[in-house]
Amino acid sequence: MNAFEARTLDSPDLREYVAAHCGDTDSCTPGIWDLNTLTLAAFYFSPALDIARAKHGVSQAAIQSAGQRPNPALQLPLAYTTNAKAGESPYTFGLGLDIPLETAGKRGYRLAQAQQMSDAARFNIGTIAWQVRSRLRGHMLNFYAATSRIEILGQQIAAQQQIVAMLDKRLAVGAASFPEADQARIALIRNRIDLAHAQQQSQDERAQIASVIGLPVDALANIQISFGAFERVHPAIPADDARRQAILNRADVLAALSEYEASQAALQLEIARQYPDIHIGPGYTFDAGADKFVLPVSGISLPLFNQNQGPIAEASARRTEAAARVHALQAQAIDDTQRAVQNYRTVLEKLHLAESLLSAQRRQLQDLQKTYKAGETGRLALTLAQQEFYTQALTRQDALVQVQRNIGQLEDAMQRPLLTTDFPAVPE
Repeated sequence: MNAFEARTLDSPDLREYVAAHCGDTDSCTPGIWDLNTLTLAAFYFSPALDIARAKHGVSQAAIQSAGQRPNPALQLPLAYTTNAKAGESPYTFGLGLDIPLETAGKRGYRLAQAQQMSDAARFNIGTIAWQVRSRLRGHMLNFYAATSRIEILGQQIAAQQQIVAMLDKRLAVGAASFPEADQARIALIRNRIDLAHAQQQSQDERAQIASVIGLPVDALANIQISFGAFERVHPAIPADDARRQAILNRADVLAALSEYEASQAALQLEIARQYPDIHIGPGYTFDAGADKFVLPVSGISLPLFNQNQGPIAEASARRTEAAARVHALQAQAIDDTQRAVQNYRTVLEKLHLAESLLSAQRRQLQDLQKTYKAGETGRLALTLAQQEFYTQALTRQDALVQVQRNIGQLEDAMQRPLLTTDFPAVPE
């Protein structure tokens, strides 16, 4: 418990780890944490990744076990003859070895199976790592959305407060109606409720980010988080290339392929077990005064009742199951990518429309500001236009967040950050 509470992003070991894995990106600015560096922090602290790494260590040890050759056995024959002839020794003793020799390449098949299972465990580390990154990105996006709403709502509330104050003054002199003033006051209350909800969401998401990384909540209290990753939008994503990236890059698909190769090696091992191993037993025996040297060949099983058909059939069925799992994961990757690309194109068009409308309202607001300075427009009309502009700014921000959610879906389908994916240029 104390060790967990002592965790912090200022840990020298963590900073050394981040610096070693940050690469040549611009996200390694000291004192600023973004999606990339916080992901590295999550990789450093994540207990789920520790478990996956430990399982990979077990699978690597299994390779050593699979490659071991069987040890020879020492034999010490000893006998006593009760009716030995006169002058002959009644004792029989000796020294021998039982040397097992594996046939039909069994050791090679065991090694191949263990190596493929180790590869599957290594790919599983990638799967767990991506799940950690995906969860972190999702909560960071929610935190970004709440933070952005807080900023815009603060400006909107300030404008709405001015509207309420001006309408109250007009109401006092009979220049405004009670319903008009009440409607403005209701709008202000709703804005404040939205602000409180956004503030609560901001606190919750900060706690969720800390949980995903593996830190106490207080460790994120005074750090500066950059949301630059959520401001970038990708204009064109070719569906065919995205599907190809998903099939070639997804760690769960690669792990399933390794498990299939392991099942193939297991089948070959069971086929090889049709052929018996050989035991050679060179030795020496002192038998009633006679020295005897022997080189027997023993331990050869006779395939009279079965030829290992049962284990071969089981191994073949497991290989079929592994192949079906590969095909299912590939189909899922293709389907996930296709839907993510289609959804992304739809929400990207909505974002463009929201930005166009926001630009139009910005121009309208600028025109009103000019006419207000010239004395041709009243302050209430200008403030109402400002309030409407902030409302549209919220709409545009919501559209941007939805685009980022779909980017996350596409990245999950490919299990690869979109910024590191090289897509060919698409003609406009």
